[in-house]
Amino acid sequence: MTFVLTTAEQLTKEIDTIVEETCPAAGRRSMYGGIVFEVEPGNHKTMVCGHFIYKNHVSVEFSNGHALRDPEGVLEGNGKYRRHIKLFDPSDIAKKFVRKMIEQAFS
Repeated sequence: MTFVLTTAEQLTKEIDTIVEETCPAAGRRSMYGGIVFEVEPGNHKTMVCGHFIYKNHVSVEFSNGHALRDPEGVLEGNGKYRRHIKLFDPSDIAKKFVRKMIEQAFS
């Protein structure tokens, strides 16, 4: 039997792959209704980013997004620290420079 991944599953799987390739030692855990990634597994103070599934999109959220360089203007939000990228389609990962932003967040 063949299973077809939903758009949300495709997006989160690709984000997981990008994080794993960027920082193989990163911790991954369920938190805040989604998945978060930490530089030091189990240390919430080292949280870098996460992905969260909403009704119409998947959000990639960056704990210190305010400090990321964003010349393409893909980050949304105006809180004190957090910024996010809304993904509606698997092609948004490339269009919205998700790999570049995750790599920058972990550097």
